[in-house]
Amino acid sequence: MTLHDGSMAPVGAVDVVLSGAVFFDLVMGELDQAPAPGTEVYARELATAPGGIANLAVATARLGLRTDLITTLGDDIYGRWCREFLVDHEGIDLSRSRTLTGWPTPLTVSLAHDGDRSMITREEPAPPTPDAAEVPARAAIVDLRAVARDEAWLSSAARGTLVFADLGWDPTGRWDPADLRALEACHAFTPNEREAMAYTRTDTPVAAARALAERVPLVVVTCGAAGAVAIDAASGEEARVPAVPVRARDATGAGDVFGAALVAATLEQWPLAQRVAFAALCAGLAVEGVGGSISAPGWGDIADWRGRHRDGELGERYGFLDDALRGRVLRRRADAAFPFATYRPSPSHHPHEHSTISTGSGSAASLPH
Repeated sequence: MTLHDGSMAPVGAVDVVLSGAVFFDLVMGELDQAPAPGTEVYARELATAPGGIANLAVATARLGLRTDLITTLGDDIYGRWCREFLVDHEGIDLSRSRTLTGWPTPLTVSLAHDGDRSMITREEPAPPTPDAAEVPARAAIVDLRAVARDEAWLSSAARGTLVFADLGWDPTGRWDPADLRALEACHAFTPNEREAMAYTRTDTPVAAARALAERVPLVVVTCGAAGAVAIDAASGEEARVPAVPVRARDATGAGDVFGAALVAATLEQWPLAQRVAFAALCAGLAVEGVGGSISAPGWGDIADWRGRHRDGELGERYGFLDDALRGRVLRRRADAAFPFATYRPSPSHHPHEHSTISTGSGSAASLPH
């Protein structure tokens, strides 16, 4: 198969390969208020789902991409649960992943409130994740630091794999442009606006995107509520796409869903503006739910949204979905939810039947009865 940039996909390739840490996520949402020491806070929603790199893997799988995830899981109840969710309910290939006896699967408790979230994580160091660069894939989603550490990604790109890279926040505050050297092996770079401007020493997302386009074929700078800026370096085309209006409940995994949707749309060879608009829509749909991977939309969710938004500027902007939806398997989030993965009590329940978070001496999190 010839890709949009003229290269050839590797023979026998999966659609996308990912590697990294999977977390067992326990997400509590609709809090009365943010927790403070010595207080008890009620949560009206509870979700469990695999997190970490699984946010991306589930998002790509729900958009119909054959997904190969390489990770390490503990042989504990959390690791077994994550494996069952990913393999049996999402159809993700974990055949190259490992299970470690005696090593605890990383766990995160996420508290969703005020449109954002706070997280508490317990994680023990694990042996390095098996290499993903050798897997024949049409696309790979990789941390740019991993690309810098492993020259095999250059060979992977030469074989036709489109490498989509992110880098994340620099806790050192140096924002050294030398950290971007590995972009030579990448097809796309997807920083947020603060990261992009810091690395390029620019003062606007557009200027940052233009500077980064000198290093990598596709740049997409995400700008939160302001949408995203994208540049196709080969053609010089620029696209500025606004965010989709939604009722945000939990931002967990929204950036991962954006990246996954961008990969899916790129493999479809859509025009630049449509690719970014599709990614913005999927990210918007994701934040309407609670939990990261469990809220990633499928084509059925996208079809439902399109059915409600056919008029006006928004309907016109997303008119391309009418063709894109033809022939799709209309999978929805509810179709893939692990039994009892999301719990939402009726408003008539007594507050003490809700999930609770207690903080202070002897604090504990209790699940619903």
